[in-house]
Amino acid sequence: MAKSEQPALADRVHGNIESIAQLQAEAERTTSNRQLLIERIAAFVGRPWTVIVLICGAAVWITLNEYLAHTGRAPIDEPPFFWLQGTLSLFAALVTTMVLVAQTRQRREAERRAHLELHVNLLAEQKATKIIGLLEELRRDMPQVHDRVDPEAEAFQEEIDPKAVDDALRTEPHKR
Repeated sequence: MAKSEQPALADRVHGNIESIAQLQAEAERTTSNRQLLIERIAAFVGRPWTVIVLICGAAVWITLNEYLAHTGRAPIDEPPFFWLQGTLSLFAALVTTMVLVAQTRQRREAERRAHLELHVNLLAEQKATKIIGLLEELRRDMPQVHDRVDPEAEAFQEEIDPKAVDDALRTEPHKR
């Protein structure tokens, strides 16, 4: 690649990075504060140390109650540890709900990005089809180039119907 091409390429890469950052910023801007709070809590709770804290907390709770029972005092939570079970069940329900809320938004964003990617890919396919058509026309018009039939180039000049491709993928068995 020539040195004069490098700045143009760098500008394109920088422009793409800016576009992606703008899309991400737009997604963040359109997300409610409650949603972001729930996602931050879910991310905070979804760390490995949470498992360690839960196991240690349950062990301390059980040990404390067993110690109180063996020393003749009334335990806070007698076996089968109703309060411990209730607390852990509530924690599990809250974490599950927070994860589902976060995943729902992430799924919507992934669908939006997939639609954008499909649109860009369709535009790129249309451009490539047009370029191939123009090159074939140029090849036919140039007296220095021997005219020949190129079935592959002819096939690539045809625009692809996304619906037909989708239908074919759905009806044909997938080969592995």
